[in-house]
Amino acid sequence: MPSIAQQFAPTGTLRASINLGNPILAQKDPATGQAKGVSVDLAFELARRLGVGLALVTLDAAGKSVDAVTNEQADVGFFAVDPVRGQGIAFTAPYVLIEGSYLVRQDSPLQRNEEVDRPGVRVAVGKGSAYDLYLTREIKQSQLHRAPTSPTTVDYFLSEQLDVAAGVKQQLQMDAARLPNLRLLPGRFMVIEQAMGLPKGRSPEAQAYLRQFVEDMKASGFVAEALKKHKIEGASIAPAAQVR
Repeated sequence: MPSIAQQFAPTGTLRASINLGNPILAQKDPATGQAKGVSVDLAFELARRLGVGLALVTLDAAGKSVDAVTNEQADVGFFAVDPVRGQGIAFTAPYVLIEGSYLVRQDSPLQRNEEVDRPGVRVAVGKGSAYDLYLTREIKQSQLHRAPTSPTTVDYFLSEQLDVAAGVKQQLQMDAARLPNLRLLPGRFMVIEQAMGLPKGRSPEAQAYLRQFVEDMKASGFVAEALKKHKIEGASIAPAAQVR
């Protein structure tokens, strides 16, 4: 059996897929152009523990990040847990929980989340995002319109003159501050469990190691410190999980 480091990084370098489309987990540092954030910190710590080098595979959308790991173009990634994605990725328990919200124009008649799923309501969502996958299953009457990526959802919602934009609460709040006459509907329509994952074909030992790594990162305060360091608000530490 290859060592645990070889099981994670068969090329000798741990390739970590980083989704820049979710600003809670990662974003581009305007000063350096490099990726930074909670997921980047976790990737560096995992590589350090395994004793291997790290290569960041930065992508602009969750769907692309999922594809990179599913197709073994990356060894590990950071994703919202979803059964569709689980066909090709072995997930850990979540390390943070994030709220999904709706945004509308100031003069929209919509006031509550429950009013969104109605005939004639057109909802913008980032293609392949956790919100897209969830709403594709849950929405019964309104229509989904897919923006190229999650960060472009609100601009797409405005340019296409749609009724609602769905996404990460913090991203929508930033867009509402950037653009006039927008507001968020109160509360949330879903809670997103953000976890780590690796290709499903990797060994049970590697899968167990990654699950334990995530539990250690939560229990030690590493995740909480990373959220604080990167000034991330609105994401909570996921509860401890039993490692099997």
